[in-house]
Amino acid sequence: MRRLRGSATLRRMVRETALSVDDLILPLFVDHNVGGREPIDSMPGVSRLGVDLAVEEAQAASELGIPAVLIFGLPESKDALGSDAYDPDGIVQRAARAIKAACPDVVLIGDVCLCEYTSHGHCGVIQDGGVDNDRTLELLAETAVSQVEAGFDIAAPSDMMDGRVAAIRQALDGAGYQDRLIMAYSAKFASGFYGPFREAAGSAPQFGDRRTYQMDPPNAREALREIELDVQEGADLVMVKPALTYLDLVARARQRFDLPLVAYNVSGEFAMVKAAAANGWIDEQRIVYEILTGIKRAGADLIITYHATDAARWLREGSF
Repeated sequence: MRRLRGSATLRRMVRETALSVDDLILPLFVDHNVGGREPIDSMPGVSRLGVDLAVEEAQAASELGIPAVLIFGLPESKDALGSDAYDPDGIVQRAARAIKAACPDVVLIGDVCLCEYTSHGHCGVIQDGGVDNDRTLELLAETAVSQVEAGFDIAAPSDMMDGRVAAIRQALDGAGYQDRLIMAYSAKFASGFYGPFREAAGSAPQFGDRRTYQMDPPNAREALREIELDVQEGADLVMVKPALTYLDLVARARQRFDLPLVAYNVSGEFAMVKAAAANGWIDEQRIVYEILTGIKRAGADLIITYHATDAARWLREGSF
């Protein structure tokens, strides 16, 4: 076996999994209340951005070959119904128009959820102390239409309400957007790896938790049922989130479904790498390569990752 590993060129020739910049999606946080750049302490190198800087980040990503950015919004103010999420002049809608004007070839993905916009921090409408599934569907559909009207190419519902893909597909089709895609957060687990994101987006629940709608981590067969339902409802891409502790589900989903498969290399996974690298305990570049290659090897077609810009640069330099 060692004959195949004898030189860097031989290893490259027989490499079974190829990581490409085309596989990467860069998340961006756009904040109505930030004029420039506000670093996020738990996510070194990541910041909340004003609209102008979000445009610059999207342009820089595009120049590196990154094909898509995923936009999360932090509104000017929040209310019980998350109304800024579906406001035609909301923060992500304004960011989308500006980014599309500056770099029209970038694929824009809009996070369709209410948690960043609600005063209570939950992903839907609160009724009798819990999240009302069907009332929430109406607002998610309205959010998706508002986003695509502003220029988003893909609606990405991350809320984990039952029936949201069908509701969004019906709303988009009814509004004349039959060509816009849905990237469903199909198997999204109630994970401890989301902590830094909740700091970044200011989206931590003000009471309770999200375990009644996000998935229970031990459940694999249920995850496949969730994905199957989203496929039946009209999803164009499906997702497993988080990535690293759910690679078994990435692999099982790849074997069972033919749709493009996305894995989200989430904020806690990113933060752990950054913290260990800052302490000199790991080689960050080498670890990022192994993580992203491992996600791809498990079966993901696309990877949402906060490492995207660094990874794209290292790929261009040949460092990977």
